[in-house]
Amino acid sequence: MSGGSFLDSNVLVYTDDTSSPAKQRTAVALVGECMRTKSGVVSLQVLQEYFSAVTRRLGVDAAIARAKVELLGAFSAPPIEIDDVLAAIDLHRLHQVSFWDALIIRSAQQARCARLYSEDLQHGRRFDGVEIVNPFLGLGPGAKRRR
Repeated sequence: MSGGSFLDSNVLVYTDDTSSPAKQRTAVALVGECMRTKSGVVSLQVLQEYFSAVTRRLGVDAAIARAKVELLGAFSAPPIEIDDVLAAIDLHRLHQVSFWDALIIRSAQQARCARLYSEDLQHGRRFDGVEIVNPFLGLGPGAKRRR
């Protein structure tokens, strides 16, 4: 693994979520660190989920969300191929994670990331070298599913 950090959509959504200030501060700091060190990775799936969630659930103006997607696009992971979809199906079947989470795990693997920052997956769990890290542990309750 290269040591990169894959950011799940919930991390990106919390950067805009003023209803959870502690999680917002954590998410902003994490995204900022990934930008500063050029270590962040996101997939097109994550960018789509981010746009949908912030415009629909948080009321972020679509033009602002679009600009942020464009900025975060610099973190883009390699494109998904049919082999990646099949590998995600296998992850789903073998590890009892949702297909969409499995596709994110697969994207993190393909991008050779060491960490996948997510609130949705089990903290500390490993998938072929990718460690799940919940950056929001201990920050109190909040919406678990932001997709």
